[in-house]
Amino acid sequence: MTQRPFFSICIPAYNRARHLRPLLDSLFSQNFDSFEIVICEDVSRERPLIAEIASEYSLRYPGKLVYLENPVNLGYDANIRNLVSHARGEFCFFMGNDDLMCPGALAHVHELIGRQPDIGLVLKSYSWFDATPDAVNQTIRYFTEETLLSAGAEAIGFCFRRAGVISGYIVHRDLAHACATTEFDGSLYYQMHLTASVLLKKNAVSTPMVLVLCRNGEPPEFGNSGSEKGKYTPGVYTPQARLNMVGGAIGIIRSLAEKTGVDLVGVVIKDYANYFYPYIKDQLNLPLREYLKLYRCFSEMGFGKYPLFHFYFVVCYVLGERRFDAFTRWIRNALGRSPHFGVAKR
Repeated sequence: MTQRPFFSICIPAYNRARHLRPLLDSLFSQNFDSFEIVICEDVSRERPLIAEIASEYSLRYPGKLVYLENPVNLGYDANIRNLVSHARGEFCFFMGNDDLMCPGALAHVHELIGRQPDIGLVLKSYSWFDATPDAVNQTIRYFTEETLLSAGAEAIGFCFRRAGVISGYIVHRDLAHACATTEFDGSLYYQMHLTASVLLKKNAVSTPMVLVLCRNGEPPEFGNSGSEKGKYTPGVYTPQARLNMVGGAIGIIRSLAEKTGVDLVGVVIKDYANYFYPYIKDQLNLPLREYLKLYRCFSEMGFGKYPLFHFYFVVCYVLGERRFDAFTRWIRNALGRSPHFGVAKR
């Protein structure tokens, strides 16, 4: 019987074939060998090229890469679930199809899990880059030291919102597979459901080491599957898309409360309200009337009771994205870590 790999590196593939070779190179250059790579291609127009690249690397590295083609377009959430179902590793380590894994990341996470008790999720540190990986524009780090978060309310409350960026999302495979559901398809945040479910039973650990580099500037590809059509528009985040995404995340944590009695709805809404910039940064060019409509809709979700939510909506619109980003970089440097939270990518 083939020995189970420690990691399944899971890649949801949809277009962006030009970035696949650099991603695979960053994986095969790791100084840790107990991993497989699982790619699930989701019926994109670039499928032939993606298949060609996957075949090239399969021949170069026999037995290390599994390439699967979905017969129909599943969409983001269902494809994440599909990857988990095909993974054989003890942990799934997800990578966005246009991002890069940092040198030494797998070895570091393996050692981290080995020295911490009963881990279900590793909360990464990560960086965003522009045109090239050496052009890092911000780094997201929640703690300056390795930090254990106890299973239940502590781990879920802290990790839930911070699980939104799929690259570097590391979760216990068997527990993730055990909580499979179609309930949240179309939310674009299936990994948040996994986070809440897995952390009911196991601890989380946060590492200050940057594990992945995430690429800025790629337009979103959501909106093609049956669960996404009408909610998202490929190539752009509309105001309604932002409402759907944040509303979907809140729906997941409400469902957790209803099914398990672990009620963290207020905790999560407050956490979002206190770091709301990522959900409006691409909406700052809206006409004032439309922007105020978006503001009212988010307020009605429960964010309006928190002062920082109003601060973000007013100050961000006045300053604009460029000047507000400069302001937040100054804040991050002063704090030594970043409160910023990215959004789901495809």
